[in-house]
Amino acid sequence: MNELPIVVTCTDRKTSPPEATLQARALPKTGLAERAVEWARRLHAVPGPRIALEDLYQGDQWRRAQALTKAASQAGFVPRLYVASAGLGLRPVSSLAPSYAATFLPRHADSVASSSAQATDWWDHLQRMDGSCQLPQIAAAAGRALVVLSETYAAAMHRDLAALAATGTETVLIGGACELDGIVRVPANAALRHALGGTRTSLNVRMAASWLEHCTPGHLITPSARTRWSDWVEQVARPERYERRPMTDEAVIDFIEQSKDSHPGSSRTRLLRLLRDQGMACEQKRFANLYTATIGPR
Repeated sequence: MNELPIVVTCTDRKTSPPEATLQARALPKTGLAERAVEWARRLHAVPGPRIALEDLYQGDQWRRAQALTKAASQAGFVPRLYVASAGLGLRPVSSLAPSYAATFLPRHADSVASSSAQATDWWDHLQRMDGSCQLPQIAAAAGRALVVLSETYAAAMHRDLAALAATGTETVLIGGACELDGIVRVPANAALRHALGGTRTSLNVRMAASWLEHCTPGHLITPSARTRWSDWVEQVARPERYERRPMTDEAVIDFIEQSKDSHPGSSRTRLLRLLRDQGMACEQKRFANLYTATIGPR
């Protein structure tokens, strides 16, 4: 059947707000194992509707992730899309869940871990929940996998990725955190943004779509496809030049106030990154002071 499991990361933007109890910031300040057990209990017990994950997430990154299934079909595969979530573990996008707020991003209000080691342990707890899938088994059953992960999520899932590499399954990792013997890794490359368009947050999924376009039909990895990819990258890559426009304090404050509504729960660091992705300039300490004056300490 030429099935291709595709794993992508979730997004912090949801189509409905989570209940207060399903925000990681509301978990008790106990040990990680206790918090993980409590989180699983709340996911199961919270009232209200469950939403298919494909309809729960939103934003450019998620739209691009969903579009990978079309690119995979055109490349001769039968795609199966899975989402890696700091709140749910690894699940098919057809599975149902309540809205929630949880992330591996450090210093975020709803971060579930304060270090890479904690993130890895939290992920292991998530994978014991009902409904979570095991990446090595999914990939081994299909004989291949396309995994598209940010550095943060790849670090949290390192044990799963190492186990996947050990199976010898044909796997391409777009983005990721490190090289693994047995997996073809294509690191995130900001120099491709000019050719692929979009923001940095959607770069990995855009690169994954391009990889599929360069594939030999029905084959995820071939020498000729890798050569076509390398030649294309060499032709189109353009190192980014940061020529950002300066902003007044008033303009920065306006941006912060608008962003807290459009990106609820986002950390100060993430908002500064969004501002800079729009070609604007603001020194980190100055942004921190304006953020605190506008929203308060977080």
